[in-house]
Amino acid sequence: MRPVVGGAEQAASETSLRFTGGAYLDVPIQRPSGGTSPDGVAYTYSANDASVGDLDGDGQYEFVLKWDPSNSKDNSQSGYTGNVYVDAYRLNGTRLWRIDLGRNIRAGAHYTQFQVYDYDGDGRAEVAMKTADGTVDGTGRVIGNASADNRNSSGYVLAGSEYLTMFNGQTGAAMSTVNYDPPRGTVSSWGDSYGNRVDRFLAATAYLDGTRPSLIMSRGYYTRTVIAAWDFRNGSLTKRWTFDSNSAGSQYTGQGNHNLSVADVDGDGKDEIVFGAMAINDNGSPLWNTGNGHGDALHVGDLDPSRSGLEVFKVDEDSSKPSSWMADARTGQVLWTTPANGDNGRGVSADIWSGSPGAESWSSRADGLRNTRGANVGAKPSSVNFLAWWDGDPVRELLDQTQVDKYGSGGTTRLLTASGVHSNNGTKATPSLSADLFGDWREEIVWPRSDDQALRVYATTTTTDRRIFTLMHDVQYREAIAWQNTAYNQPPHPSFFIGDGMSTPPQPTVYTP
Repeated sequence: MRPVVGGAEQAASETSLRFTGGAYLDVPIQRPSGGTSPDGVAYTYSANDASVGDLDGDGQYEFVLKWDPSNSKDNSQSGYTGNVYVDAYRLNGTRLWRIDLGRNIRAGAHYTQFQVYDYDGDGRAEVAMKTADGTVDGTGRVIGNASADNRNSSGYVLAGSEYLTMFNGQTGAAMSTVNYDPPRGTVSSWGDSYGNRVDRFLAATAYLDGTRPSLIMSRGYYTRTVIAAWDFRNGSLTKRWTFDSNSAGSQYTGQGNHNLSVADVDGDGKDEIVFGAMAINDNGSPLWNTGNGHGDALHVGDLDPSRSGLEVFKVDEDSSKPSSWMADARTGQVLWTTPANGDNGRGVSADIWSGSPGAESWSSRADGLRNTRGANVGAKPSSVNFLAWWDGDPVRELLDQTQVDKYGSGGTTRLLTASGVHSNNGTKATPSLSADLFGDWREEIVWPRSDDQALRVYATTTTTDRRIFTLMHDVQYREAIAWQNTAYNQPPHPSFFIGDGMSTPPQPTVYTP
């Protein structure tokens, strides 16, 4: 592009990103070599969850990618796992660094929640994650005791040092390492004695002061729950506050999900943490608590545009509680519920059908498609997984495994079948990342190529007449991309309603370094 000013042609802009696959861009990645665990089990690696950030300050996103070994485990499963690796790549496939989390970080969905965000405001994103003795940073420097092996005969790591490290996004160098808060202490105090519940971690990023981002790290949600907020300023991690259900009260135990969300739910310009069935205020104090307990899926956004503020939709695991419910995000007032029906493992809420105003909500163990008042308005989709804005209208599409479908009252229509790629996280069948990476408000979908030699980034080829500011400029949406990799991945929602009959979205206030 060359602008013409006063009749004079100016200098050319940078070359645009070219999707050489037509509808997709392949970003080359480098798969680690496999190995053999102490019990003689061979393992290989596959590309797993990814996030993005401008790591080197060049104005273009880089990918941060987690590699999972084939013997990764759920916390409930015993056995050794291979090491977890985290890489950074430019869009041309240049690898910036590789972090080896080492033998004392177990591999699985609940152990490594990584955050990619510019925490110190210098125009370059940092990368934060839990580390341990033997973690090797992107420059080859070892954190803690390189020779320590804290694994027990069941493969669990229930002893030894635990750290939180902020890494330089450009080099992978460890810049600040602190003790992880909270320490594991007595393993059984987290709900069992064999190591399942003690290592349930979540992570997020939140503007707790309304101005600068803080890092959120947590431990526990089946019983005791501890959430710690950290600031990264002048090269150091410092504690902002800690929420602990041991001191806040027993009513705050067991309320967390395998995921969380961050939003300014009370409209004061500061973010709160929606931690499953409860919310924690920007200062670390309890805001509200429904008492509905643990669950696997959570959605926070302007789900009902006819009401002021945001709403929360969640599914529950407790067979004595509603199988799903919607609540006012400011107060926690439950607006409607569906009957209890055992462990309701999946649930989604978004405007996927223009036949009813606002978001439709559905879940595995509740009948039908529910409108914003909880009334059944039709057949629920067969997909209860992810979402993406893909075609030209503002109604959202269904993203499941390696395909995108449009819901209709008479059935679904296939819009995309991605070829040569794989989904992640077993039966969860999620992409590595789904986000509005390159503007125009529709979302790109990132899957690993089937041979794990590239991340394949799909973008819609459908035109739209709708002009919406890039979603990554909406703070809530950008934060959602940061927490998307956390445990059981959930799709992002902006702070405003996108759907049939939507109002003109607010213009975002954008700050640059």
